[in-house]
Amino acid sequence: MATVVPQVLSAPPIRHTECFIGGKWTSSVSGKTFDTINPATEEVICQVAEGDKADIDAAVDAARAQFDGGEWSKLDARDRSLLMNRLADLIESEIDELAALETLDNGKPISDARNADLPLVVDCLRYYAGWADKIHGATIPIRGDYFCYTKREPVGVVGQIIPWNFPALMAAWKWGPALAAGCTIVMKPAEQTPLTCLRMAHLAQQAGIPDGVINVVPGYGPTAGAALVEHPGVDKIAFTGELATAKIIQRAATETMKRLTFELGGKSPNVIFADADLDAAIAGAHFALYFNQGQCCCAGSRLFVEDSVYDEVVDRIASRNREHVVGDPFDPATRQGPQVDQAQLDKVLQYVDYGKQDGASCVTGGNRLGDRGYYVEPTLFAGVTDDMRIARDEIFGPVLSVLKFSDVDELVRRANNTNFGLAAAVWTRDVAKAHRFADQVRAGTVWVNCYDVFDAGAPFGGFKQSGIGRELGEAGLAAYTEVKTVTMSLD
Repeated sequence: MATVVPQVLSAPPIRHTECFIGGKWTSSVSGKTFDTINPATEEVICQVAEGDKADIDAAVDAARAQFDGGEWSKLDARDRSLLMNRLADLIESEIDELAALETLDNGKPISDARNADLPLVVDCLRYYAGWADKIHGATIPIRGDYFCYTKREPVGVVGQIIPWNFPALMAAWKWGPALAAGCTIVMKPAEQTPLTCLRMAHLAQQAGIPDGVINVVPGYGPTAGAALVEHPGVDKIAFTGELATAKIIQRAATETMKRLTFELGGKSPNVIFADADLDAAIAGAHFALYFNQGQCCCAGSRLFVEDSVYDEVVDRIASRNREHVVGDPFDPATRQGPQVDQAQLDKVLQYVDYGKQDGASCVTGGNRLGDRGYYVEPTLFAGVTDDMRIARDEIFGPVLSVLKFSDVDELVRRANNTNFGLAAAVWTRDVAKAHRFADQVRAGTVWVNCYDVFDAGAPFGGFKQSGIGRELGEAGLAAYTEVKTVTMSLD
């Protein structure tokens, strides 16, 4: 993917701050709003409608009517594909403005938003547009004089709750398979970052996607999110976020037996063997943790390094940290922006303190950077052991823990010694060693001599407490369809 210099290097206009329900922009029923904050300056960007149960009810009604008997339910699959491609085209046509909006609301570097997030949004929607007319069942040769076949039908109205670390991309990951399958959507974006999702909803309407197919209700988890999960008119919940929230959703969904998919957190092991290409491995390990301010569910936050090269790897990552450009996210030279909000800043700094208390050596960083904006110095801990809190808990910030190993069999046990299982990586020139590790590690994605390589065609999700189900690829469609068996007597 070619690197493009962003054309918009300042705050773009704010065009949408209300709920988008049934094709109309409306204030919340309560009239309440909340502030969305620029994490680089701590200043208020704008006020956004604060939806709650009443707004969720209206959004579900709109989605339900469109699914049960509206234009969308009657649309040919190839026409759904056409509309999805139009949406992708419109997003691409204003990609610079959307990237700037993402940077303003989230704090991520503009170069990352423009060259990583938004191109992947467009690619995901086009990928699933290609699937819309390829979802089909099978004929089954059952016993007796019968004709038996299956159909795959849309699951219905889906509630989608997305996080703040990749706001536009997470919307695309959710919308793509749902639209391809023929579902209708009620989405609650993260309260920290609602602006790109709202703009994308406008573009969906401009693309010709019928009103009521995509509905967006900004708000908070305990009000808007809970109402969406509990609503009897919602057939499925797709959630990306924290494990603790997923457990709340799982309990609440039992009353209506909703279908559930979760993409949750991780404490991913990233392994460097002594026989690796160290230049590539060190650059990859640095990227695996510090990309997106460490705010990645699959961040390579546990870096296992073979003992004979341990000191060299630590020293070279430390050197990279000292040269890492942290600052204004609208500066194309910036490689690390602020954390998303005060709560995340406080959490990261608390874990830095835990690392020091537990006896790890803080090689670089460990402090807040400046007094304006939620910035944290790129932090590196050496001498980390498996029992330390920084090696066990998901920090979701620019804090890398480096652990030493010598025994390969013991390494696998240690890599798997976590409740998470989202991702893992291994750096080695030994192909057999790489495949053995990939076979034995309990993770949904394993990268070999690379990290954070994503494609809309490759399934993504976690083992253990890192999630239920998969997103992306053909596997991502399964959660948005129901299988219907039809058996006909031929007598």
